[in-house]
Amino acid sequence: MMIQNLEKKMKLAFAVSLGSFVTSLLIVGTVCAFAFRFAEAQRKKIYVIDHSVPLLVAQTGQRVNRTVEYKAHVNLFHLLFFTLPPDDAHIKHNIAKAMYLVDASGLAQYNNLKEKGYYNQILASSAVLTIRTDSVQVDARRHFRYYATQRIERESSVLKRQLITEGDLQEVPRTENNPHGLLIKNWKTIVNKDLAYAEKKTF
Repeated sequence: MMIQNLEKKMKLAFAVSLGSFVTSLLIVGTVCAFAFRFAEAQRKKIYVIDHSVPLLVAQTGQRVNRTVEYKAHVNLFHLLFFTLPPDDAHIKHNIAKAMYLVDASGLAQYNNLKEKGYYNQILASSAVLTIRTDSVQVDARRHFRYYATQRIERESSVLKRQLITEGDLQEVPRTENNPHGLLIKNWKTIVNKDLAYAEKKTF
Protein backbone atom coordinates (compact mmCIF):
# COMPACT_ATOMS: atom_id res chain seq x y z
CA MET A 1 0.00 0.00 0.00
CA MET A 2 2.77 2.41 0.85
CA ILE A 3 4.41 1.80 -2.52
CA GLN A 4 1.13 2.47 -4.35
CA ASN A 5 0.57 5.70 -2.38
CA LEU A 6 4.14 6.77 -3.13
CA GLU A 7 3.63 6.14 -6.87
CA LYS A 8 0.38 8.15 -6.84
CA LYS A 9 2.07 11.05 -5.07
CA MET A 10 4.95 10.99 -7.58
CA LYS A 11 2.51 10.99 -10.52
CA LEU A 12 0.58 13.84 -8.93
CA ALA A 13 3.75 15.82 -8.33
CA PHE A 14 4.84 15.19 -11.92
CA ALA A 15 1.46 16.33 -13.26
CA VAL A 16 1.53 19.48 -11.13
CA SER A 17 5.10 20.25 -12.22
CA LEU A 18 4.27 19.70 -15.90
CA GLY A 19 1.15 21.85 -15.62
CA SER A 20 3.13 24.59 -13.92
CA PHE A 21 5.80 24.44 -16.62
CA VAL A 22 3.24 24.64 -19.46
CA THR A 23 1.42 27.50 -17.74
CA SER A 24 4.71 29.36 -17.28
CA LEU A 25 5.50 28.94 -20.97
CA LEU A 26 2.09 30.33 -21.92
CA ILE A 27 2.53 33.30 -19.60
CA VAL A 28 6.04 34.04 -20.90
CA GLY A 29 4.84 33.74 -24.53
CA THR A 30 1.93 36.10 -23.91
CA VAL A 31 4.17 38.65 -22.17
CA CYS A 32 6.76 38.50 -24.99
CA ALA A 33 4.07 38.98 -27.66
CA PHE A 34 2.62 41.96 -25.78
CA ALA A 35 6.09 43.48 -25.27
CA PHE A 36 6.91 43.05 -28.98
CA ARG A 37 3.68 44.76 -30.06
CA PHE A 38 4.23 47.55 -27.56
CA ALA A 39 7.81 48.10 -28.80
CA GLU A 40 6.61 48.18 -32.44
CA ALA A 41 3.96 50.76 -31.56
CA GLN A 42 6.52 52.90 -29.72
CA ARG A 43 8.91 52.78 -32.69
CA LYS A 44 6.22 54.39 -34.86
CA LYS A 45 5.97 57.35 -32.51
CA ILE A 46 8.31 60.26 -33.11
CA TYR A 47 8.74 63.35 -30.97
CA VAL A 48 9.42 66.66 -32.68
CA ILE A 49 10.68 69.66 -30.74
CA ASP A 50 8.81 72.86 -31.61
CA HIS A 51 10.03 75.92 -29.64
CA SER A 52 11.22 73.66 -26.81
CA VAL A 53 7.84 71.87 -26.71
CA PRO A 54 7.92 68.14 -27.58
CA LEU A 55 5.13 67.14 -29.96
CA LEU A 56 4.16 63.54 -30.60
CA VAL A 57 3.76 62.52 -34.25
CA ALA A 58 2.94 59.08 -35.61
CA GLN A 59 4.85 57.28 -38.34
CA THR A 60 2.66 55.89 -41.12
CA GLY A 61 3.35 53.13 -43.61
CA GLN A 62 4.14 53.75 -47.25
CA ARG A 63 0.83 52.31 -48.46
CA VAL A 64 -1.20 54.89 -46.50
CA ASN A 65 -0.22 57.74 -48.81
CA ARG A 66 0.15 55.72 -52.01
CA THR A 67 -3.03 57.12 -53.60
CA VAL A 68 -1.68 60.63 -53.07
CA GLU A 69 1.56 59.57 -54.78
CA TYR A 70 -0.39 58.15 -57.74
CA LYS A 71 -2.03 61.52 -58.32
CA ALA A 72 1.21 63.45 -57.73
CA HIS A 73 3.03 61.29 -60.29
CA VAL A 74 0.36 61.82 -62.95
CA ASN A 75 0.28 65.54 -62.21
CA LEU A 76 4.08 65.88 -62.39
CA PHE A 77 4.29 64.11 -65.73
CA HIS A 78 1.65 66.32 -67.34
CA LEU A 79 3.19 69.50 -65.96
CA LEU A 80 6.56 68.54 -67.46
CA PHE A 81 5.10 67.40 -70.78
CA PHE A 82 2.74 70.33 -71.37
CA THR A 83 4.51 73.30 -69.77
CA LEU A 84 6.33 74.64 -72.81
CA PRO A 85 8.00 78.07 -72.99
CA PRO A 86 9.49 79.35 -76.28
CA ASP A 87 12.88 77.97 -75.31
CA ASP A 88 14.17 74.90 -77.16
CA ALA A 89 16.62 73.91 -74.41
CA HIS A 90 13.97 74.17 -71.70
CA ILE A 91 11.47 72.15 -73.75
CA LYS A 92 14.01 69.37 -74.30
CA HIS A 93 14.92 69.41 -70.59
CA ASN A 94 11.26 69.07 -69.50
CA ILE A 95 10.52 66.34 -72.03
CA ALA A 96 13.62 64.39 -70.98
CA LYS A 97 12.50 64.49 -67.33
CA ALA A 98 8.95 63.50 -68.32
CA MET A 99 10.19 60.44 -70.23
CA TYR A 100 11.45 58.89 -66.99
CA LEU A 101 7.83 58.81 -65.77
CA VAL A 102 6.14 57.17 -68.78
CA ASP A 103 6.59 54.14 -71.03
CA ALA A 104 6.94 54.06 -74.83
CA SER A 105 3.44 55.49 -75.27
CA GLY A 106 4.71 58.87 -74.04
CA LEU A 107 7.70 58.79 -76.37
CA ALA A 108 5.42 57.90 -79.29
CA GLN A 109 3.19 60.88 -78.58
CA TYR A 110 6.22 63.21 -78.30
CA ASN A 111 7.63 61.97 -81.62
CA ASN A 112 4.22 62.42 -83.26
CA LEU A 113 4.01 66.05 -82.10
CA LYS A 114 7.61 66.68 -83.14
CA GLU A 115 6.98 65.32 -86.67
CA LYS A 116 3.97 67.62 -87.02
CA GLY A 117 6.15 70.63 -86.19
CA TYR A 118 4.35 71.32 -82.91
CA TYR A 119 7.45 72.43 -81.02
CA ASN A 120 8.78 74.48 -83.94
CA GLN A 121 5.48 76.37 -84.03
CA ILE A 122 5.86 77.22 -80.34
CA LEU A 123 9.32 78.63 -80.95
CA ALA A 124 8.31 80.49 -84.12
CA SER A 125 5.28 82.18 -82.53
CA SER A 126 6.95 82.78 -79.13
CA ALA A 127 4.00 81.02 -77.51
CA VAL A 128 3.94 80.19 -73.82
CA LEU A 129 2.03 77.01 -72.94
CA THR A 130 1.00 76.34 -69.36
CA ILE A 131 -1.33 73.77 -67.85
CA ARG A 132 -3.62 73.83 -64.80
CA THR A 133 -4.63 70.51 -63.32
CA ASP A 134 -8.36 70.36 -62.63
CA SER A 135 -8.49 66.84 -61.18
CA VAL A 136 -6.87 63.41 -61.26
CA GLN A 137 -8.96 60.27 -60.78
CA VAL A 138 -7.34 56.91 -59.98
CA ASP A 139 -9.34 53.71 -59.48
CA ALA A 140 -8.49 50.48 -57.65
CA ARG A 141 -6.86 49.01 -60.77
CA ARG A 142 -4.49 52.01 -60.89
CA HIS A 143 -6.16 53.31 -64.05
CA PHE A 144 -6.17 57.11 -64.10
CA ARG A 145 -7.96 59.90 -65.91
CA TYR A 146 -6.41 63.37 -65.93
CA TYR A 147 -8.43 66.58 -66.42
CA ALA A 148 -6.73 69.90 -67.10
CA THR A 149 -7.04 73.30 -68.75
CA GLN A 150 -4.23 74.33 -71.07
CA ARG A 151 -3.44 77.99 -71.71
CA ILE A 152 -1.66 78.99 -74.92
CA GLU A 153 -0.53 82.61 -74.85
CA ARG A 154 0.80 84.24 -78.01
CA GLU A 155 1.73 87.86 -78.70
CA SER A 156 -1.74 88.66 -80.05
CA SER A 157 -4.06 86.13 -78.43
CA VAL A 158 -4.80 83.75 -75.57
CA LEU A 159 -6.33 80.33 -76.20
CA LYS A 160 -7.70 77.99 -73.53
CA ARG A 161 -8.11 74.29 -74.27
CA GLN A 162 -9.59 71.36 -72.40
CA LEU A 163 -7.28 68.37 -72.01
CA ILE A 164 -8.27 64.90 -70.83
CA THR A 165 -5.87 61.97 -70.88
CA GLU A 166 -5.88 58.48 -69.41
CA GLY A 167 -3.54 55.59 -68.77
CA ASP A 168 -2.40 52.99 -66.24
CA LEU A 169 0.13 53.11 -63.43
CA GLN A 170 2.73 50.42 -62.82
CA GLU A 171 4.87 50.22 -59.70
CA VAL A 172 8.64 50.27 -60.34
CA PRO A 173 11.69 50.81 -58.09
CA ARG A 174 12.15 54.39 -56.89
CA THR A 175 15.03 56.33 -58.42
CA GLU A 176 16.29 59.89 -58.36
CA ASN A 177 14.57 60.53 -61.69
CA ASN A 178 11.40 58.68 -60.64
CA PRO A 179 10.89 59.46 -56.94
CA HIS A 180 7.33 58.06 -56.77
CA GLY A 181 8.36 54.65 -58.09
CA LEU A 182 5.63 54.63 -60.77
CA LEU A 183 5.48 54.34 -64.54
CA ILE A 184 2.61 55.59 -66.72
CA LYS A 185 1.58 52.99 -69.30
CA ASN A 186 -0.80 53.06 -72.28
CA TRP A 187 -1.03 56.85 -72.09
CA LYS A 188 -3.37 58.52 -74.59
CA THR A 189 -5.26 61.77 -75.07
CA ILE A 190 -9.05 61.45 -74.89
CA VAL A 191 -10.10 65.09 -75.33
CA ASN A 192 -8.12 68.09 -76.60
CA LYS A 193 -10.48 70.87 -77.68
CA ASP A 194 -10.72 74.67 -77.61
CA LEU A 195 -12.65 76.27 -74.75
CA ALA A 196 -12.11 80.02 -75.22
CA TYR A 197 -10.20 82.37 -77.49
CA ALA A 198 -9.44 86.04 -76.83
CA GLU A 199 -7.55 88.66 -78.82
CA LYS A 200 -5.08 90.80 -76.90
CA LYS A 201 -5.45 94.55 -76.92
CA THR A 202 -2.65 96.11 -78.94
CA PHE A 203 -2.84 99.71 -77.67
